[in-house]
Amino acid sequence: MSAASTVLLSTLTNFTGSVHQMADQVSPAGKAHEKELRWRLHLDRIRGGSSEALAQLYDETSSMLYGLALRILTDPPDAEEVVLDVYQQVWKSTHTFDPSRGTVWGWLSVLTRSRAIDRLRTRAPRRARELPIEAGCETQDRAPVPEAESIFAEERKLVRQALDQLAAEQREAIELAFFRGLTHVEVAEAMGVPLGTIKTRIRIGMRKMREALGSVASPEDKA
Repeated sequence: MSAASTVLLSTLTNFTGSVHQMADQVSPAGKAHEKELRWRLHLDRIRGGSSEALAQLYDETSSMLYGLALRILTDPPDAEEVVLDVYQQVWKSTHTFDPSRGTVWGWLSVLTRSRAIDRLRTRAPRRARELPIEAGCETQDRAPVPEAESIFAEERKLVRQALDQLAAEQREAIELAFFRGLTHVEVAEAMGVPLGTIKTRIRIGMRKMREALGSVASPEDKA
């Protein structure tokens, strides 16, 4: 082998090795972006009636959604049913996903948490009916009086108005953390961004909400 051939072979070998090394060093953010693009493609195909795309989305995300549902319900059969319900909803309501408001994973996790919490609520009355009569007799009516319900409704309205004034990424982070119960780490995973970014978005968003809510407080409240 000539010297020139040896040099060329060595150059090609080093180049190939560098390419493989770069491929192995793809950042977590890059991998999350790749997943997001692939999952959005799945949703586009599902919207077009592709059951194969639904199966692919299920294969790639169901284990994570099951873990999320199980943490809420602590009951494997209930968690499995919730996950199946979520994919049925995905099949019927793919058009409700808005990519400008968040990621596919964020959307799926919100669907899962909502259905899991709904199941918790429906499960509670059933378990209450199964309690001994003596235990049931000791319970007290803790339902809020009509005046309190009116106050709560007004507060919820003000909070929603304050949320709507936030940037989309701040609003989604706060909704996932405070209204869906995700930890900051889970929110970061759901939105596919670094943990520090999530903390910053929540901190800025909460400050803006406090300012917005403070601006609508009554004079007596500000005194």
